[in-house]
Amino acid sequence: MSGMGWERMEWSRRKIELLIYQGPFCQRVLLTLEEKHLPYDMKLVDLSNKPDWFININPEGKVPVIKLDEKWVADSDVITKSLEEKYPDPPLTTPTEKATVGSKIFPAFVGFLKSKDPNDGKEQELLNELKSFNDYLKENGPFINGEQVSAADLALAPKLYHMQIALGHYKNWSLPESLPYVKSYMEVSLFLYLGSLN
Repeated sequence: MSGMGWERMEWSRRKIELLIYQGPFCQRVLLTLEEKHLPYDMKLVDLSNKPDWFININPEGKVPVIKLDEKWVADSDVITKSLEEKYPDPPLTTPTEKATVGSKIFPAFVGFLKSKDPNDGKEQELLNELKSFNDYLKENGPFINGEQVSAADLALAPKLYHMQIALGHYKNWSLPESLPYVKSYMEVSLFLYLGSLN
């Protein structure tokens, strides 16, 4: 192997710097790094007391932020696309026709969480979206792209985790037993997430 090839190989194995906090968008990036088997150094940022060094890196003060090619990159959409371009193996791209599967669940969850009127239909909107997702998984699962985890799963799974925690705490709500495929999906997703913390 030539020295030049070895240097490229070493560069690709350097640890990626990752700045995060607890939240679905940070977890999405963390899961993407794990699924791509990329080494990284993770640093938790206290968003209630943002350090100056962090504001210098990202003046908007938002996480996640990673360092790629000596440049800091923010926003989970931009980060995951950049990782897919720079590290295409294993591929996590979701086919276009499946990319929006489950995308209405999070807005429905937020609507229900913020709702103060139990009769405004917000809970039913969420249940309708979850039922639609359950039916999709029954026919096409266990993941959005069939047998393989894809970028869409890595975006949705952390949101479902936070949905379950927040609604359980604030609304004493839990996922209905009538949604076994969503429940199974969430269990596998939680396993992936917890594995990424080791």
